[in-house]
Amino acid sequence: MTAPTTVRRRTTGHPPRPRTPRTHRPRTRRPRRGLALLAPFLLLLGTLAGCTGGGGPAPEDTAHDVLGDIVVASGRDVTGKNGVRQQLIDAWNRVHKDDGFRARLVELPGAADAQRSQLLGALQSGSADYDVVNLDVTWVPEFAAARLVRALPDGVIEKDVVPSVAGTARWAGKVYAVPFNSDVGLLYYRRDYLRAAGVRQSDLTHPHLSWEQVQALIRAVGLHPPQGYEKGWTTQLAAYEGRTVNALEAFASATEGFTLTGKDGHYDGNVPELMAGIAELGKRTDELYTLGDAVRSHEDTSLADFAAGSTAFLRHWPSAYRTLHETLRPGQVGVTRLPGHAVLGGQNLAVTASSQRPRMARELVAFLTGKESERCLLDAGFAATRESAYTDDDVTCRLAGASGATPTASPTGEGADHMPRDRAGRPAYARDTLLPALKSAVQRPRTPLYGAFTQTFTTTLGPLFGDSPPSDATLARRLDTALRGALGD
Repeated sequence: MTAPTTVRRRTTGHPPRPRTPRTHRPRTRRPRRGLALLAPFLLLLGTLAGCTGGGGPAPEDTAHDVLGDIVVASGRDVTGKNGVRQQLIDAWNRVHKDDGFRARLVELPGAADAQRSQLLGALQSGSADYDVVNLDVTWVPEFAAARLVRALPDGVIEKDVVPSVAGTARWAGKVYAVPFNSDVGLLYYRRDYLRAAGVRQSDLTHPHLSWEQVQALIRAVGLHPPQGYEKGWTTQLAAYEGRTVNALEAFASATEGFTLTGKDGHYDGNVPELMAGIAELGKRTDELYTLGDAVRSHEDTSLADFAAGSTAFLRHWPSAYRTLHETLRPGQVGVTRLPGHAVLGGQNLAVTASSQRPRMARELVAFLTGKESERCLLDAGFAATRESAYTDDDVTCRLAGASGATPTASPTGEGADHMPRDRAGRPAYARDTLLPALKSAVQRPRTPLYGAFTQTFTTTLGPLFGDSPPSDATLARRLDTALRGALGD
């Protein structure tokens, strides 16, 4: 492997179909088959039926949903070809095969920023017939404020949903989406490296693990470095959302309760708190501990470096759990909570304001976010949004083809499943590591101007990773001025 460049720093789917007009007419419903599959979701549906639209007609103004495809627009499914999201849609279609409605998943190409632009353009212009959109949790305020998605009643967010995750579906006091799958930063580590260094791995599972303790473990490994080992840890510090997330985790850990935006989405920070966050970020990315290539790394490159043995630690998302257990030998990889606060990711399902099938779209959302579906998502490798998926053994994934619980097969049927599982078939780390991490995680700034925020935040912090970084005070003042300009105050 080519040695990384040293950074000198201080040591501290388918295309959318054009919409064709249809005549609204009463229809005779045929008897449904397989209603037992939907029993857990019908109660929620009754609540959903009374919601009003965020920017389009209210449901009660639509006498009959227009027959046809219910189109779900989403980013790529990380569980692979014929992934669990598609399998859940297929399960819903089997129940509704005689109704005249069929759900269809359209996967948007490109990275998250490109997908956001596609969705905004399609919904604002009316060029795509999307009924349900799978929104990154940071996009909900923007789509809600633009009246592109419909407001929903509070009852759609059930008490079973992890509270921190539930908050991502709200904006301006209203619910505009339902949490579908969550995400949270985690700390992966090489068990074999720590064993060779004589480190007690139980130290990593402490709920109040500090970054100083992680650095001490890195120094222990460095005393007798394994073959191929370069630095202690790696993460995602390239100039994109990965840098934003890593920085926000440092900022949130430096100042308890810190937030960069107020309830109205405008800037609400100050220079002293920014200085504390920058100092914490500098400590975490000190060149003594951090792989040089981290400043150019995305999710895929940092994962590859860790799997290749270049580092002992990796900050990544839950999706890496399956990949690393498929790549490394049994017993080589472990995972724990990040020191301090981790940042939430994930996606929420929203019904578009322009949907001609709002009632059935809401029924589909209720199905895809119900207890059994969430358990299926967890078994397949996503972070589920409901606590019952992690704690209730009576909640299982019985939807044909959607479960990843069988230890000898992957959820997509493409090969053996090497992911460790508990006795109930969940990923082995889900209950004791993933769920607590979700509960203690913090949100990214809530603002309709999130795109402007993350661009400004990422760019302004760039000099911190250069050859001659400014002082913390200087950089904090620059960041304060830039964020006031981008978000207002």
